[in-house]
Amino acid sequence: MSDVFAALADETRRTLLDRLFVKNGQSLTELHHGLAMSRQAVAKHLHILETANLVSVHWQGREKLHYLNPVPLGDIVHRWVGKFEEARIEALSDFKQQMESASNPSRNSKPEEKRHARK
Repeated sequence: MSDVFAALADETRRTLLDRLFVKNGQSLTELHHGLAMSRQAVAKHLHILETANLVSVHWQGREKLHYLNPVPLGDIVHRWVGKFEEARIEALSDFKQQMESASNPSRNSKPEEKRHARK
């Protein structure tokens, strides 16, 4: 997983992933278009993305097409982001309950009144 984080650390590689998200199956020439770097530099970035399994390659004749592989990103979301998301949702739910209790104090006092009335 560390190779995925290392690959995502570079802005150029994130840009390449964004481009593949918009249009999957691009050649080196297409991905290089509009970037202020050489084709060789783009190829090196793509190689790093391939090594991290974020990009898969398929040959179509003599043309090498690059495709986004979202699986490692999904693993990161489930492993790292998901556990923080659960805690945040639970905190929001608790906050909602506290606010509802504060805005309607009769909800809190009724059970106590019933207990005192029984004695």
